[in-house]
Amino acid sequence: MADHLQRFILPQASRVSREKRGQVLGHTSGFRGCTIWLTGLSGAGKTTISYILEAYLCNKGIPAFSLDGDNIRTGLSKDLGFSASDRTENIRRIGEVAKLFSEAGIVTITSFISPYRTDRLAVRQLHQQSGLNFFECFVDTPINICEKRDTKGLYKKAREGIIKEFTGIDSPYETPTCPDIILKAGEWSSQQCVDKIINFLEAKRIIPFSAVNMVRELFVEPGQIEVTKQVALSLPKLQITMLDLQWVQVLSEGWASPLKGFMNEKEYLQALHFGILLDGGVSNQSIPIVLPVHENDKQRLQNDKRFTLIYDDHPVAILSEPEFFEHRIEERCCRQFGTCCVNHPYVKLILDSGNWLVGGELQVIERIRWNDGLDQYRRTPMELRRQFKELDADAVFAFQLRNPLHNGHALLISDTKRQLVERGFKNPVLLLHPIGGITKSDDVPLKVRIKQHLAVINEGVLDASSTILAIFPSPMMYAGPTEVQWHAKARVAAGVNFYIVGRDPAGIPHPDTGNDLYHITHGSKVLQMAPGLTQLEIIPFRVAAYNKNKKMMDFYDPNRANDYNFISGTKMRQLARTGETLPDGFMGESAWKVLLEHYASSDQTC
Repeated sequence: MADHLQRFILPQASRVSREKRGQVLGHTSGFRGCTIWLTGLSGAGKTTISYILEAYLCNKGIPAFSLDGDNIRTGLSKDLGFSASDRTENIRRIGEVAKLFSEAGIVTITSFISPYRTDRLAVRQLHQQSGLNFFECFVDTPINICEKRDTKGLYKKAREGIIKEFTGIDSPYETPTCPDIILKAGEWSSQQCVDKIINFLEAKRIIPFSAVNMVRELFVEPGQIEVTKQVALSLPKLQITMLDLQWVQVLSEGWASPLKGFMNEKEYLQALHFGILLDGGVSNQSIPIVLPVHENDKQRLQNDKRFTLIYDDHPVAILSEPEFFEHRIEERCCRQFGTCCVNHPYVKLILDSGNWLVGGELQVIERIRWNDGLDQYRRTPMELRRQFKELDADAVFAFQLRNPLHNGHALLISDTKRQLVERGFKNPVLLLHPIGGITKSDDVPLKVRIKQHLAVINEGVLDASSTILAIFPSPMMYAGPTEVQWHAKARVAAGVNFYIVGRDPAGIPHPDTGNDLYHITHGSKVLQMAPGLTQLEIIPFRVAAYNKNKKMMDFYDPNRANDYNFISGTKMRQLARTGETLPDGFMGESAWKVLLEHYASSDQTC
């Protein structure tokens, strides 16, 4: 009967295209379906690599699923043994399942010994017949290392004859002759193996650049600097402002990856209206990074293929294939800030800028240096990544601030570290990352803030061995929930996994009314929902205030509201200006002294 019915079984074609599946499946649009076939001896590291890769891709918004040998053996193939024929049937079944998962648009990761070349070839051909990518990945770990890793004691039992037909002992393993990827898992860490697969998938255009933990720096190669300078001097020139130069620094160091330069109109509209970049996958980009120009410069440069950006009589960068488009200032301000108030500090800068925007790719001639004694703290994302690696950090959490650091901040930081340790992280590292671009005129200057932060660290309030103090080069826009997404996204480039978000982040009182321009909780709420930030875990700011009874900073208890005193950044600056003493336990003596000395010298200067 079964043979009789077999001729009536006909494959059915789906009415949903792969392109459509790619649009609806996962946050990173595009059809990604493929199979990554991990093969190697028992104990080679296949399962570990598979699950790390699966978690990485899912965190990037790319649907992925691991099919593991042990899991399949307890379900789909529980009726099979380990004879040669049963092994072949097991791989055939897995190949069919992997193909179905891949057809659904899922990056399918299989971790099976799969010892026979003919079986692996059959699975490859099965995928190829359906036009699906199949990548054989040989986890090349020597048998002696596999035996050392063998927590189940299987190799020992196989050598003692207790287990029969064990691959590598009394059953053969046929090494791949031409695998797509080779992983030296006996020499490399699991993460290094995963990184190699990720880079391979990006090169094959299975996953987009935005899904790879890569930083797109825009610097000219060191050996080409002098030649590029000469070219830059021969091109038409555009004078840029200090604000423009700060954005050049942000772009060139890779904080705004995957941007290749100032936004063109398409990128600008995506950022302004959607808060994301869509080309090559979803990447959070809540604020426009644009170069305004005036009418006369637009008329002068609009027909040029390249021109040079000049600051302080020095060539900074070459902008190529410029695209000029209208700078609709009121629309931009209302969407980015929720106001067009002329007294808003950053809105005022926009209102004073040009009526045109120009986008284009940048070749930045040399790293931006400010020569203000603080360049040692201006570390690029790549430099920070290397430093985290040197510290052997298994988690990096960032804390941004534009005000002096007090013991309430330290309480939040130490509580975050405690949470991470309780979750199993061995060595969480803090990135203390004050804003380094322009700020309001009444904010504490950067040099004073850095000196104050160092005093806090030297007092032992923060653990110096697990704290990196660096400057984030972005200008401060005071755009509330819109800007806080940018602050979080940029830290991803530096390898940050966790981001502490506080009360009214990037907020400001309304310049005219004095009321909060943004709701104090919306920054935290928006950040936890923001698209394109799945790889970053947001840690909401617990409210800390000065406990008058304990004479120390403490987490606020609304049931004992009268016990607490809230001292805002504005209030703190007022106390420093008047030379008053802070309550005991609010800030260390040496750190407070830095602020007192600053305001005392400012008053004498005025």
